[in-house]
Amino acid sequence: MSRTNEDWPDGVDLRLLRAAVEAAGEAILITTAELDEPGPIIVYANPAFARMTGYEAHEVIGRSPRFLQGPGTDRALLEGTRAALTAGNAFQGETLNYRKDGTAYMVEWLITPVRGPDERITHWVSAQRDVTDRRAFEDRQAMMVRELHHRVKNTLATVQAVLNATMRSAVSLPEFGRAFTGRIVSLARTHALITEDQAQVASFESLLRAELDPYSENSRITLRGPDLRLPSELAVPVGMALHELTTNALRHGALADPNGRVTVTWAVEDRSDDKWLAWVWKEHDGPPPSLPTREGFGMRLINRILAAQTGAEVDVAADPDGLRISIGLPVPNG
Repeated sequence: MSRTNEDWPDGVDLRLLRAAVEAAGEAILITTAELDEPGPIIVYANPAFARMTGYEAHEVIGRSPRFLQGPGTDRALLEGTRAALTAGNAFQGETLNYRKDGTAYMVEWLITPVRGPDERITHWVSAQRDVTDRRAFEDRQAMMVRELHHRVKNTLATVQAVLNATMRSAVSLPEFGRAFTGRIVSLARTHALITEDQAQVASFESLLRAELDPYSENSRITLRGPDLRLPSELAVPVGMALHELTTNALRHGALADPNGRVTVTWAVEDRSDDKWLAWVWKEHDGPPPSLPTREGFGMRLINRILAAQTGAEVDVAADPDGLRISIGLPVPNG
């Protein structure tokens, strides 16, 4: 015949309960009921509490849990905790505490009252959990949502600007369709690169390859430079500029000739307190080079829009064997 808890002798019941609490994965504290200083006083701490905080049980027995608090602890939350406990209610909260080694951790707790036969509160039991990793993940997700919202707004504004500028620079409807479609596809590729990266950045080389890899047969494309990651606010205008350079090379420059080649070299330079991305787009063995006589959207983007959005410095020159465009722009440190 099965036995209920009420049937068990007190000693066996307490032993089993203690074993369960000792084996629990969550930190358990039991304190006295007094809320005024110096209470409440810790009377029990399980092994999970020691693993979470670095304090062994004998180091915390007789102390108030307040010793775990520090400069980053949410004082308003503590006031809410005290108000709930004063009213005799359970309370669930989350704040910053500090381990024995001084490192901070985000702790979630549920404090519940233990009442005696007369219904007076005799102790508080606090179940605690380290939620530092979970909070960091949630904060990162929230940041990514904000970043995505911001980027979508900027993207819509960019699409509108591209549409208007393409309409002004196109001389025919078919030209408008080709140019606008190409620019939107390029913009989509750049956003795909940014979104696929956990840090929401795109490497400069990946932006180059997205535009130039389709024309890399027979070693026509040469890329040389260090690994460099660009945040979205730089990657988008830089990607657009690279698309315009590629399109211009296909229509009027080195890529319009089967023997033409494009070399892109880049480096990161120190300038005063800033770091600069300096890159050179050099075309070889294509049609005789000449500087543009009519400033279409591509050259306007490179000369003015890129400079306005990124602080870039642009130099365009017609070398004997092909067009050379040198661009420098500030990039974030780190």
